[in-house]
Amino acid sequence: MLAPLAGLYGAAAGRNLSRGERTAFDLPVLCIGNFTAGGGGKTPTALALGQAALAAGRRPGFVSRGHGRRARRAMIVDPDRHGVREVGDEPLLLAKVAPTAVAANRAAALALLSSEHDIDFVIMDDGFQSQRLKIDFALIALDARRGIGNGRVIPAGPLRAPLTDQIAHADALLVIGDGEAASRPLRMMARAGRPIFSARLVPKSRQILIGERLLAFAGIADPEKFYASLAELGAEVAETRDFPDHHGFTDSELYDLTETAAREGLILTTTAKDAVRLATGSEAAREFAGNCAVLDVALEFSSPAQAERIIRETLAAFERRRWAPRT
Repeated sequence: MLAPLAGLYGAAAGRNLSRGERTAFDLPVLCIGNFTAGGGGKTPTALALGQAALAAGRRPGFVSRGHGRRARRAMIVDPDRHGVREVGDEPLLLAKVAPTAVAANRAAALALLSSEHDIDFVIMDDGFQSQRLKIDFALIALDARRGIGNGRVIPAGPLRAPLTDQIAHADALLVIGDGEAASRPLRMMARAGRPIFSARLVPKSRQILIGERLLAFAGIADPEKFYASLAELGAEVAETRDFPDHHGFTDSELYDLTETAAREGLILTTTAKDAVRLATGSEAAREFAGNCAVLDVALEFSSPAQAERIIRETLAAFERRRWAPRT
């Protein structure tokens, strides 16, 4: 029943990918995107590549939409001053690594960022399907367990545009984790001659939750991945609570979580992204955050050489764009 709407959405999205007029900056731009809506590991990938750019001697900066923010204007993120309502949750994590700007129009975000900070390498968290900003290297992050769902375009499925259209504009694929759900796009990217990288998400601290009984809660795109990570650490996930991605927790929800954990003798546990929303929320949210264990994860490439290659190929693509004859 949703196929006609998906056809219209897919046609428009495909045109944006092929014909959208993107603003070009005299800076190399690496885009971390997804084929599908929600999740996939974009932000951990952006953080890992930001660290790789720093290790390579670059001066990186991030641009992001800042999902869920109330402000409309472009802003430089200040983790010490801004909260989730002003800049979104993911930009607060990115800004701990490198200067970060947010705006719905990512070209406006980059214009502000480059005017305020001496950057020489740009990492765009999401925005692959956007027609706002000229991209030099598009890396698609794909969860090996989730894959592309039913392979249909929004609203009939999770794809943001027809898969063939997206692959035509993708420069490389990063498969995150273990699983068979990524096999179709992986084969298509391989046939198209695109490089394929691999990585996994690993806990930054492996000891804190071993053997503990948990009430785990998450407002992210794929809470099950979070719960599975806790179980792999050796924790007992006794109860779970799922919330929508980028969820703003209410005081009543926090009270219910606190009461349940106390009654059942469980440790409240959440993700780093949820924790940053709580820590910049209401007084009750901030107090609640102090009583939660946080599972913070980092993206680990199968080989450091893979991250180095992505940085190097982005720079090479920028040089080709920079010196290409103008038409």
